[in-house]
Amino acid sequence: MTEYGRGRGPEPWHPEDPLYGDQGWTGHQTQQGQVPYGGAPQQEYPQEPQHQQQYPQQYQQYPEYEQQQYEQQQYQQQYQQQQYPDQQYAAQQEAYAPQQQAYAPQQQAYAPQQAQPQAQSQPQQPVYDNQGWDTGQGQYVAAVQADPYMGADPYAQQAVAGYPGEAPDLYTTPDAYPPPQPPGRRHLEPEPVEEAEEVEEEAESGFFADDGDDDGDDGRRGGRGAKGGKPKKRSGMACLIAAVVIIGVVGGGGYYGYSYLKARFGAAEDFAGEGTDELVDVEIPKDAGLGQMGRILKEAGVVASAQAFVDAATANPKGKLIQPGLYPMHKKMSAAAAVALMIDPSKLNVITVTEGMRNAKVYEAIDKKLGKPDGTTKDIAVREAKNLGLPAWAGNNQKLVDPLEGFLYPARYDLGKDSTPESLLKQMVKNAGDKYAELGVEGKAKELGLENPLQVITVASLVNAEGKDHDDFRKMSEVVYNRLKKTNDVTNQMLEFDSTYNYIKGQSEINFSIKEARAFNHPYNTHFVKGLPPGPIGNPGADALSATLDPDDGGWMFFVSVDGNKTTFTQTYEEHQKLAAEFQERQKQKKENGG
Repeated sequence: MTEYGRGRGPEPWHPEDPLYGDQGWTGHQTQQGQVPYGGAPQQEYPQEPQHQQQYPQQYQQYPEYEQQQYEQQQYQQQYQQQQYPDQQYAAQQEAYAPQQQAYAPQQQAYAPQQAQPQAQSQPQQPVYDNQGWDTGQGQYVAAVQADPYMGADPYAQQAVAGYPGEAPDLYTTPDAYPPPQPPGRRHLEPEPVEEAEEVEEEAESGFFADDGDDDGDDGRRGGRGAKGGKPKKRSGMACLIAAVVIIGVVGGGGYYGYSYLKARFGAAEDFAGEGTDELVDVEIPKDAGLGQMGRILKEAGVVASAQAFVDAATANPKGKLIQPGLYPMHKKMSAAAAVALMIDPSKLNVITVTEGMRNAKVYEAIDKKLGKPDGTTKDIAVREAKNLGLPAWAGNNQKLVDPLEGFLYPARYDLGKDSTPESLLKQMVKNAGDKYAELGVEGKAKELGLENPLQVITVASLVNAEGKDHDDFRKMSEVVYNRLKKTNDVTNQMLEFDSTYNYIKGQSEINFSIKEARAFNHPYNTHFVKGLPPGPIGNPGADALSATLDPDDGGWMFFVSVDGNKTTFTQTYEEHQKLAAEFQERQKQKKENGG
């Protein structure tokens, strides 16, 4: 049994031993205590005290050996400092200590050889094998030649007991390790022939199969499983396809980059002119910004790009005043032409019912927008009044000129392709009913001294027709309520509002004969009859409605607009007569001056 833990075999220091040397070129781990690859000195550790105790005679017999051991220790310390970091060296030093104790007898065996003057003076020559590389035996050949103990077995003093798990001899059996190769002759072990053939068959049957053309490959780049023979080659078709793919990628990237730069820094795409004859209805929702408008127009085919529309609207001073609604527009219009059309409210495909607007005007607007003959919407309103959604308390008076008067709520109504007079009238009536319910008109009638909710709407229509603003509306509503009182002995419950006479006449005049008005017999003519007319004379807005429900309390009985702009209210008839005379004088001068 040797120090390697196996049976006797080749010399443990033979360089062909797979356990000899480092891990770099043999592929095996460096054994503890052996000479590393490259001829570096064997790592040794201080063992002198132990050796001196066991073999005192030998140390006395060879005094030169102590000096040589000292020099070797100095050299080993320098080598260890260069080869190993502090922590790694310390760890290995502990691991190597037991091994060094086992090698102590061997060192003694070679001590006389090292002490020979001839061995120290003559340099050792390397010994090469038949393959031309150093075996590392040169130093031992010289030692053996000068060894006086030549016949002694160097292992006789090293016998150690065996231990479980003893490794077999790997050098005399059929499974012995092959001799190591020098670095220049190392090659990976080739794979089995069957696997190599499969790889070759796959390569030949694949897309990049060998077509027999010589591409100059020297075989050093051969694929896994190649048998060192003829290298594999790429087909010309594969190269062509690869080139096409590369060109496609480069071309696509260039086009994408060009498109991005053009969209980012170039002028926005735009049409020219007023567009084609094809019309399309474009609905702009409430609170839509210019960007959203542009996208809607682009999707409808009106403008070429949303950005062009945004640029044109920004450049136009009225571009930000575009109202939501339904616009009849031409396809393929320039952005500037589209903006010019949309900033004109009259171009909107909508109907706007203004505050105080009479039903007759609303009917005309619907006929015009929908392209209906004149009178179409009015006939439908009279005929279908009960089917358009009026509240239960409306439309019951037989003297009503128009049951829908006062119920076409002021707002803007968008017209679409499916819009009809009936659909528009129903929407207007619904809006009015919702607003009146919101204000609580039905419950406020009795609080205001009125007979029914319809009279509330009637007062609001009178206020809206005679007043100018919300402040006027509140004072005007108080005038109505004061004159309707039974204690009114100044006008005897006569309202005498010019707006009622104008409503029957279908006009809006301020210069008409009071004498003629007082002689005109009609239920709506408040110059002729007492109290309120049978129904509203227009469609009151939100301000007039709220003022009617919350009148002023200044005691106003009369009013007159001297200059046609500002309304002056008075409490007595005398004050009113002075203002009325002033008003008549202004009108006379205006007529004489041709105004």
